[in-house]
Formats: sequence, structure tokens, C-alpha cells
Amino acid sequence: MEKLAYKPDFDEAVQRWDAFWAREIIDRPCTRVIAPKDGCEPGPSYPGLHNPEDDLLSYVRAYDRCAAATYFAGEAMPFFFPNFGPDVYAAFLGAELEFAPEQQTSWAVPFIQDWKTDAADIDRPHGYWWYAALDFAKNAREIAKGKFGIAVYDLHSNLDCLAAMRGPQSLCVDLLDSFEEVEAAHNRVRRTYSQIYDGLYHASGQAETGTTTWLPFYSRGKFNSIQCDFICMISPEMARRLVIPALEEESQFLDHCAYHLDGPGALVHLDDLLAIPTIHSIQWVPGAGAAPLIEWMDLLNKIQDCGKSLIISASPEEIRIFHKELRPEMVFYDTYVGSQAEADNLLKWLKDNT
Repeated sequence: MEKLAYKPDFDEAVQRWDAFWAREIIDRPCTRVIAPKDGCEPGPSYPGLHNPEDDLLSYVRAYDRCAAATYFAGEAMPFFFPNFGPDVYAAFLGAELEFAPEQQTSWAVPFIQDWKTDAADIDRPHGYWWYAALDFAKNAREIAKGKFGIAVYDLHSNLDCLAAMRGPQSLCVDLLDSFEEVEAAHNRVRRTYSQIYDGLYHASGQAETGTTTWLPFYSRGKFNSIQCDFICMISPEMARRLVIPALEEESQFLDHCAYHLDGPGALVHLDDLLAIPTIHSIQWVPGAGAAPLIEWMDLLNKIQDCGKSLIISASPEEIRIFHKELRPEMVFYDTYVGSQAEADNLLKWLKDNT
């Protein structure tokens, strides 16, 4: 693996990640702690959303300066995350994107009116957004080389992609009125996953650096966060026909993966998701208006009891509580602190109490 200059203990961190994926433990849970580096001025801020009309490489250079002033403690890895927004997968297959910089997001403009005619070219990545993404990853890699890595884009594939192409409300109606046509289009989208992932993987040099994405796990091999937010809109029976097989394919293609489980409406599908053997980890996000993560301990224990690891994004104080309740070999903690000393103290506490 190519060592990264902004992570001096890179080899040790990789070993701990290897242990995490094997559901083993060296001497404490796998933990990512980000802190400002002692004696350094904070690096410049830059938008988390990257519009190709902007000077994209200026954002990579800004991250370079930020990373140089950041203490990547524990299993934190320095990676720049290129981000055209959550619907970029649909854009790779023909959709146009509209940007809302003030909201730090973008969305696809639905373009499928007729499944038989408008979905003809959704079986392969092509067009402006695909080549813009590849170019951005390649050029960012030249700036990053030897210092930090380039992450995979946020890939909302399978039924989320169709929802972006058609519009969520229209897709709900079509699943009832034109199921076979939707299923045929969905099968074409499913076949693009390996093409899109591999294209970005090679453009960003992740074969040399290892992989991560917006969800800050790390793997020597091919990692991604898989998901289907649209699953909240359909029954378990329909999910078993459309979504679960797609997630199985994606997780089998990857060396390691985590599932992003978002909101109480998704919990009706949890048992089916936990039954997918190649999903290693679950990120449970309670969602707006729900109880905070620390009040979902029974659910978190159920997930671990089914053999899945967890990602817990929490404050150091909350991590100390979670640590008393969760299996340390099956959890990845993620937090930010104000100093190197705080980061080191948390890692020492976890080691002393494991």
C-alpha cells in the first residue's frame, strides 16, 4: 500500500482496520479521532459540495492545507471526498444535476417519462457528469499523491437511482401500475454498479491507497457504503423482489461494505438486511425528530447479536457510555475533539478499558 504522509502511523492503522474487518480486536476498538494538530494554523475551509463549474482543484489544494494541519488519530485516514451530490449516480446514467450551493446539495432532474423509450441508455455510465467525475478524481489524485487519498463519490444506486431519474412520487405509482417495466429498468441499473465503482476506483488511485467514502471506514480493498433510502417507501415483499437482491450483488462485489440505515421507516426491513451475509457493518441514523443514537441501545445490541458491526458517531463522553454496552471488536467509533491531547487521552482510555 502507498503510505500517506499525513498519516505517520499508517501501517499500524491499517492493521487495526484489518482486525476490524475480521471482527477481531488488537487492544481497543477501531476508532477515528480528528483533532487540530498542535502548533498549526487551521487550514482554509472549502465547500463540501463540488460544482464542476467551480475551480475544483482549488478545493483539493484547500483540503491539502487542512490535512497538513490535522491530527489524524487512531484509525483516521486522510482522504479528500469528491462530492457532486447524492444523485450523481443517476447523472452518470443520463440525468442532469441542479445545484443549490446555499443548501450544500444538488439533485437530479427527472427525465424518464416513458420506461420503454426514456430508459434506453441507463445501462452504462456516459456523458458529461461521468467524464467530469473521472477527470476530477484523476486530477485530484495528482495533487494528493503520497500525502492523502481520494475517496469514492456518494453512490446512490439501485432503486434510489431510479427514484432520482423518475421522481419519487411517480416511481411509487409506477411500482403499482407498471411494475415489470420498472423492474426491467432496475435490472439495467444494477448491472452498472461494478462499471461505475471500478471506473472511479482506478481514476482515484485507490488500488494504491486503499478505499473510503463519505462514511469514513477504510479498507485495503474495495469498500463502499451501500444503501437504499427509497426502501422506506415500499413493503418488505417488494423490497425482497427489487432491493435486497441488488444490495446482495453490491455487497458481494465489494471486499467490505457498510449499510446506511436511515430513519425509523427503514426498520421494517432490518431483518432482511441483517440476513445479507456480505454486509459487514450497519450505520443506524435515527433521523430528524427521533430519539438520539444513544437511546437506541437495544437496537444496536440486536445488530451486533446478528453478527454485524456498528459505526458510532458520537462525542467522547458518549463513546465512554457506548463502550460499556457494545462489543469492542464489532464497533467503529468516530469523533472530533479539540486537541491532540484529547485525542490521545480518548484512545488511551479505550485501551485501558477494553
